[in-house]
Formats: sequence, structure tokens, C-alpha cells
Amino acid sequence: MIVRIAAVQYWLRDIHDWAGFENQVRFVMKAAGDYKPQFVLLPEIFTTQLLSFMDTGDVAVAVRNMNDYTKRYKDLLSELAAQWNVHLIGGSHPTLRDDGKLLNTAYYFTPSGEIHEQDKIHRTRWEREKWNTDAGDVLKLFDTPFGKIAILICYDIEFPEQARLVCEAGADILFVPSCTDDRQGFLRVRYCCHARAIENQVFVVMTSTVGNLAVEGLGMHYGQAAIITPSDFPFARDGIAAEGTPNMEQIVVAEVDLKDLESNRIKGTTIPLYDKRKEIYDDPVELVKVG
Repeated sequence: MIVRIAAVQYWLRDIHDWAGFENQVRFVMKAAGDYKPQFVLLPEIFTTQLLSFMDTGDVAVAVRNMNDYTKRYKDLLSELAAQWNVHLIGGSHPTLRDDGKLLNTAYYFTPSGEIHEQDKIHRTRWEREKWNTDAGDVLKLFDTPFGKIAILICYDIEFPEQARLVCEAGADILFVPSCTDDRQGFLRVRYCCHARAIENQVFVVMTSTVGNLAVEGLGMHYGQAAIITPSDFPFARDGIAAEGTPNMEQIVVAEVDLKDLESNRIKGTTIPLYDKRKEIYDDPVELVKVG
């Protein structure tokens, strides 16, 4: 099965009201939708653009107040997923739960109107200490008409166990919406995407926010979208099906073949997804004193 994917490098620019946000989202979705992809990926917390017209004197309070826009955000992206007939991973959005917990939640919108959620499981120090967010604790695998997918939000891709769990359950594509402020932070995520693609013989799609906002913690961003493959003969020579130009407003599009993935998992030069010796990982590490 050939699957076409579009990953959006979303430019964070100051806006004056909700209409400014809506207009920009409609623009990027039209640009992506014109390529007729099956999946579109937006970056992590790209909705923080809304903070540019909100009171951000206390950033932790401001982030919680973003929940006031959750319904409008969900309605807008649900409409656009149906309009462009795409499976839309709508980045992520700070979401306040009924129990008072604030979660960084990725929303997945289907063309038929379904809305699914994946909470970020591992929080960065900034999320814990500055935003006072809470951690999700449920990892999901979505069985779509275009393969099985999972969403690992930014920092989550840096934990190999999380990717391994969903891949052993059958994931074909990992979607990684991210938001990083500098090159080294971006590269932590990017290098881990390559590692997870190789370890699990899986396609990995990442994208990032770019641009800047006059808001604490959002003053600069470094980002680049990429569609990453395993490293073997059926795939791109360098394991990159497509990538954008760093720090530009851009949409990256590529096609991946799920049949190549299935074949490679059985006949690949190496088959790390199946070669893992699970019995070894149940035993404690043996400490050997030297000298």
C-alpha cells in the first residue's frame, strides 16, 4: 500500500485574534490538501500561537487558559480533515481535564469525523516546572485504513521502550509532532527518530514549529520536517524519504510503501524488530567489579 504523507513546518507569527489563527490553519491545510495525502501532520503545541493575543503575565496560567479554545480548535480541524479527506494529526494542544489536570494532548482527526486523543507521556523540565502540566499514562495504537499508526509527542520519541511497545503491537508509522527551541534540542528529537526507524523497521514522520512569539519560552524555535525510513535497500539511501529546509514555512510531502516495510521486517539485511532477545531483558544487569 502506497501512503502519501504531508508534514507541515508551521510558522509561529503574532496574530491578533482567533480569526488570525484560523486563517493560517486553513491556508496550510489547503496547501497540504492540494497534494491529496492520506495523512497530514502538524507540530506539537502549534496552538501556542494563540498566546500572542492572550494575557501571558503568568505563563502557567495563560497555558491553562488556552483550554478555552479547545472546542474551537477541535471543530476547526475536524472540519478541515473532512474537507480535504485526510487523516489529520493536529499537532498537540494544552488541554484541561475535568479533574483539573493539564495535559499536552495530540488530537487525531479522521475524514469521517472521529476524534481520537494521545496524551504526552513524558514531560520535559519546562512542561513540569514552568507550565505545571501533568503526564499522560496510556499509549495507543490506531488501526487506520492506511496502516497502524502511533503518535509519540516530541520527548516521547526519546524513550526507545515506548516506540518498541507500539511497534511490537504492529505500528507501521510513528508520527512525532515536536516543538524545540534550538538546534541541539531539535537534533535530540531528529536523531531519536532515525534510531527508532532503524530499531523497529518503521516509518517515522516528524515536524516542528518554526518562527517565534513574544511569549516566555516561545521566543525562538528551530524546526524541520522529515519523513524517515529504515536504513536498508528498499528505502531512501540515507533513510530520509523527504525533509524540509530548516526554519522555513514549508510543507514536506513523500510517499512510503507499507509492502516494502512488511518485506523488510522479514527479509531485511538486519531484522532488529524480530531479533530482539526478549528473555535477556527480563534479567538484571550483571555487575562485574574490575581492578
